[in-house]
Amino acid sequence: MLLSVKEIRALYGKLEAVKGVSLEVDEGEIVTLLGANGAGKTTVLKNISGLKPPTSGEIWFAGKRIDRSRPTHIVRTGISQILEGQRVFRDMSVESNLTLGAYIRKDRERSKTDLEEVYQRFPRLKERKKQKAGSLSGGEQQMLAIGRALMSRPKLLLMDEPSIGLSPIMVNEITSIIKTVNKRGISVLIVEQNAAVALRLADRGYVMETGKIVLGAKRDELLNDERVKKAYLGG
Repeated sequence: MLLSVKEIRALYGKLEAVKGVSLEVDEGEIVTLLGANGAGKTTVLKNISGLKPPTSGEIWFAGKRIDRSRPTHIVRTGISQILEGQRVFRDMSVESNLTLGAYIRKDRERSKTDLEEVYQRFPRLKERKKQKAGSLSGGEQQMLAIGRALMSRPKLLLMDEPSIGLSPIMVNEITSIIKTVNKRGISVLIVEQNAAVALRLADRGYVMETGKIVLGAKRDELLNDERVKKAYLGG
């Protein structure tokens, strides 16, 4: 098992946002975490990446416990998070954004090779490498965020609402990119309100409500579950 989250809890002030969540991601899997806005999905990702350590419980990655580790150490172990909303450094160039993704690495020559691979995967980024990141479209900024995350050479990508604010055409392009990334052997954990998009990608999924996991199953089981259909797939 690549990632194992065991009974984690997390507080925002006095509010318990995550209430004993357990989930797993195996090597090579795409796993989705579904739920309405405010269910606690983003907090779970931040618990895993170290941006908001859990108040209790355990998180294991590649056989090592990481729930008390700093975010930089967690990135070094092989986890990279893509935050919601196409978060890029808007006043910096596209290329500067990408090279920042490799800031923890010491293998500079390999980093240059990886940069060229990102440009091959995202030709539009190469065309715009000298432009300010803030001048890109929403879809291009999402590509940039993914490319920057890949520069850290992750084993696991955490993606928070990758489809939010994008046109249907661009959503299709981003989902295709995620599949391609996964075929390279990178596991993916996706938080997504758009269940149709998430289940088109995922091998398995969990449904989260008010801080708790209420259902976990393979994709086809979730697609055929009446509760999921009613709550997330429009009946």
